[in-house]
Amino acid sequence: MIAVIPRAKPEGPLRPRERSVAALGMTGLLFRAMALIALVVGLASFAVGPSRAETPDAALAELLAHARAKVPAACTQANVDRLIKILCGKKIRVGIRDYYPLFATRAGDKREGYEVDVALAIGRMLGVDVDFVRVNAATRIPLLAEDRIDLAIATMGHNTQRDGQARFIRPHYYRSETTVVGPRELPVVSMIDLAGRTVCVTVGNGSNAELVSQGARLMLFDEAGVLPDRLKDQTCTLAAQDDSFFAKYFTDADFNARYFQKFGFAQVPWGMAVARQGSAALARALDLISQIFHRDGLFIDIGRLHSIRLGFLRQQQEVWRTPECNTDAGTANPKCVLPPLNTALQPTSFAAGVTTFEQWVEDGTGIDLTLPMLKTAPAWSLFRDGVFYSLVLITGALAATLAFTLVLGWAMGSRTFLLRWPARLLTMALQSSPIVLTLVIAATIAHGLFALSTETVLGAAIAALGLANGANAGQAVGEAMWSLRAEGVHGGLFGRALNRASTQIVAFLVNAAKGTPIASFIGAPELLSSLTDITSFSSGRITTYSILLIFYTAVVMVVVWLCGRLRLVLEQRQAAA
Repeated sequence: MIAVIPRAKPEGPLRPRERSVAALGMTGLLFRAMALIALVVGLASFAVGPSRAETPDAALAELLAHARAKVPAACTQANVDRLIKILCGKKIRVGIRDYYPLFATRAGDKREGYEVDVALAIGRMLGVDVDFVRVNAATRIPLLAEDRIDLAIATMGHNTQRDGQARFIRPHYYRSETTVVGPRELPVVSMIDLAGRTVCVTVGNGSNAELVSQGARLMLFDEAGVLPDRLKDQTCTLAAQDDSFFAKYFTDADFNARYFQKFGFAQVPWGMAVARQGSAALARALDLISQIFHRDGLFIDIGRLHSIRLGFLRQQQEVWRTPECNTDAGTANPKCVLPPLNTALQPTSFAAGVTTFEQWVEDGTGIDLTLPMLKTAPAWSLFRDGVFYSLVLITGALAATLAFTLVLGWAMGSRTFLLRWPARLLTMALQSSPIVLTLVIAATIAHGLFALSTETVLGAAIAALGLANGANAGQAVGEAMWSLRAEGVHGGLFGRALNRASTQIVAFLVNAAKGTPIASFIGAPELLSSLTDITSFSSGRITTYSILLIFYTAVVMVVVWLCGRLRLVLEQRQAAA
């Protein structure tokens, strides 16, 4: 048995020193207890993960609650964030494509595809309806800037160039690369094989600049949906577009038997986008929604429903399930989000001066002047070559027109049946044939006789333009010769006929100069073709084509002046005779 001996109680009150020691002892015990509690809570928080206040779900709920609290009072206010406008109108306007297999297609009023279902899921998260608006590669960013759509989900690659045009939502919702597709027998295996070849692309495709920098010529289309058909009817020998677009076509046995993916390049993440101005709260909400969709696998579920490749989406799900990314600050963490594709082009040595000049013009006149052809090395090279080849084409077309005028005019004015009628039949055929068809026939013949090259295409264009205009002018000369014979004139007949038909000759020489831009239809690298290539990856389309108008106006004025001098020489020679 253990005896318990009670501690003796102190007799009388504690002295001051004893009271201080006792108080310190109690404070120490309290401090140690609090520290222990804090340690337990900290360990529990680390084990469980981020607290509810740090989750993207809680951040989204707080953001939407704050925005909804402003409705309806803020609905009539100017310059409110687009998120408020969406909640006020109870709908979100989403720009989406009409034809992009697996991602967004439309048949009547029915839309379906991966991007369509992503938009509908976003609408459900915001508690609003979705109003779809048709866009394409060229219009999706302008429609955002013009406040005609709130959000673009339109197979848009996120690159450094577009960062200045729209605010991209991150994390990205898909990723692809550009693939070059062509006939299986065509010997193209890398970028270096594209020099001098025409590649069909869509306007606004971010990879166009890289194709141009490798010497490829571009034929532009507004919609990707036409590219497979243009390959089949041989309008296009090669086509470049996202591999995700061609994925469905290669499941078709006939298409797969005829065409092959030559190579791929420019791997780029796809981003939803909002306007850069007035959309801060909307962008934040969409960032959090995209983060949640990746973490919870909703993107994967929607992708599986539409049979798209899931590798990127599975990889992103793993990223956004990690503790460092699964927070309300995850979208600002460089370890969690992907960078945009770097599409910065090498600037020209005088790019800074051009920018200064543009700003000077805007400050002085209010005109937003943009000169992209002078700012980057690929654009400057295209512009310079375009001017050079245009001058070669114009000079050649004028010389060919004059030569065919003389030859066909002499033949149609001849008394010899074997000379006159073949010339007349050729002229009738050319007059009844559209100039585009004449160009295509000339290019086909040239390609059959010579290897495909810039010189071959230019030669075919010069011959076609010279024939078409020379035949008409030659007919005027031939008719003048017969008219002069009827008047009893015999000496110097051909010279007199040239003088009498000089007005028509000048008109068709001018027409030949003005008609040279149409040579771009068969791939001639003249100025229109070059400027079209430049605008496929640069802004400033209005300024660019204004330069084209100024160039050809100046050319026609010079041609008219030269023709006037030619006519004066002919008149002087006729007077001397």
